[in-house]
Amino acid sequence: MMRCSVYTAAALIWMSAGITFPALAMTGAQAEPVTLSFGVVPQQSASKLARLWTPILNYLGEQTGYRLRFRTAQDIPAFEQRLAAGEYDLSYMNPYHYTTFHRTPGYQAFARTRDKRIKGIIVVRKDSPARELREFDGQTLAFPSPAAFAASVLPRARFRAEGIAITPKYVSSHDSVYRTVARGLYPAGGGVIRTFNNVDPAISDQLRILWTTRPYTPHAIAAHPRVTKQVVQRLQQAMLAMDRDPRGKKLLAAIRIKGFEQGEDSDWDDVRALGIDLLDELVKQPANESP
Repeated sequence: MMRCSVYTAAALIWMSAGITFPALAMTGAQAEPVTLSFGVVPQQSASKLARLWTPILNYLGEQTGYRLRFRTAQDIPAFEQRLAAGEYDLSYMNPYHYTTFHRTPGYQAFARTRDKRIKGIIVVRKDSPARELREFDGQTLAFPSPAAFAASVLPRARFRAEGIAITPKYVSSHDSVYRTVARGLYPAGGGVIRTFNNVDPAISDQLRILWTTRPYTPHAIAAHPRVTKQVVQRLQQAMLAMDRDPRGKKLLAAIRIKGFEQGEDSDWDDVRALGIDLLDELVKQPANESP
């Protein structure tokens, strides 16, 4: 009895000092690790993303005491619906997604790729005679989805600015763009340098980059407002330290990332300045209307 009283008093002292244990969620007499869903934008197939990201999430779980569960969606529009509904506790999302879903439902960035900017590209087959964007006037080109920022929004904006009439064909992922262009189904398509470098060499070896966009702030790693500040801070510390550990550095190399750095909301003001409104109607929907 005395021992219980001592432990209870000690716990009260720690609580009154504002010291908590965010890695544990108490359920009755048993402590359970905090479980968080981590949504990854489906630039590539779900199986490939799971293979690349699950070891990273397991590593971060070891460092923090959390359970991080990999999640994605069948395509980018479905991923956008889930972000709008706030389905993911944490998410790796493209720059435009972040500026949209920061407003509603309030995702807050806490990390980004270190020393890197995102660049969109237009790829063609290596044997394509095309050398300039204007050569695609009147043709159908492949893109991942309407709101894929660097792979679709930026290239299509450039085509419009130059008065080049193209018809976009949305093929669900970056890898699908590269595969269909390599097979000759479309004369060109949009992607980003990171996913192009990460695609199967049997595909990328058939392609060349014809055009590149200007650089922008890269993808955000952001937390839903329901995730506590303490949880976010612990996860942020673990992410920022990954590249200082040989095992963590190796895991990051698999997704072509050198390391993470702290992210602030204002980092994405360069994207906001573009005034993109493709998803405005989606975030106006009540949450219960999203699938």
